[in-house]
Amino acid sequence: MAKLSKAAKIYLAFVFFILYAPIFYLIFYSFNSGGTMSGFEGFTWEHYAAVFDDTRLLIIVLNTVIVALLSALISTAIGVLGAIGIIFLRNRKMRNAVLSLNTVLIVSPDVIIGASFLILFTMVGVKLGFASVLVSHIAFSIPIVVIMVLPKLQEMSSSLIDAATDLGASQRDILTRVIIPYIKPGIFAGFFLALTYSLDDFAVTFFVTGNGFATLSVEIYSMARAGITLTINALSALIFVVTLGLVLGYYFFNQRSGANAGTGGTRP
Repeated sequence: MAKLSKAAKIYLAFVFFILYAPIFYLIFYSFNSGGTMSGFEGFTWEHYAAVFDDTRLLIIVLNTVIVALLSALISTAIGVLGAIGIIFLRNRKMRNAVLSLNTVLIVSPDVIIGASFLILFTMVGVKLGFASVLVSHIAFSIPIVVIMVLPKLQEMSSSLIDAATDLGASQRDILTRVIIPYIKPGIFAGFFLALTYSLDDFAVTFFVTGNGFATLSVEIYSMARAGITLTINALSALIFVVTLGLVLGYYFFNQRSGANAGTGGTRP
């Protein structure tokens, strides 16, 4: 692989600086004892303590985590089965049509998706709250999982399935002992991506949430409308750290899986 030139490295550093400078600026002032972002007066943990002292906010955090985990698990299960179904479609035109529909769902604006779900739930009489948010998050996460799993399925040789069939494996054995282990990296990638999308989503959730139920993104928006406080900085910093932890965890998991695959899974 060709090395980056000095100009390319400077440009890359500049891009990352533009992306991360506002985040670190926000985190820096979350430790400000002055209560504003106009000048740093001293170091304090009081804004973080205020986050953990707010019972309502902790309940909202719990709501967000539960919705994210459930939606990620359910959408991963449905997305994996969907990707397997797509890859084994014999009609090429039908397969391309389904893939196109899946791509359309990914690139569609969140506002359109949120408004569509709001109309749907209103028409069928579903009360806006936990259920509506969960169903919406599952729906927009499934196409993401499908996209993450499909490349692994496409690179899997059909001879693996043929060999398993010749050895007398049932369809269930082929799925659980051949296909699933092979596409496991794609499954975990889809799960973590669905999890982070759910944790960060605002537009869709804003449309389908109801009175008495909220997620962190909607709550932060409501707090910001009432007036900027450094409690928002502290809360946003905690969300950033958790998201960063998820990304690093996924990265190290992939590195470890790659190392095990490279050594054939042998033990020292």
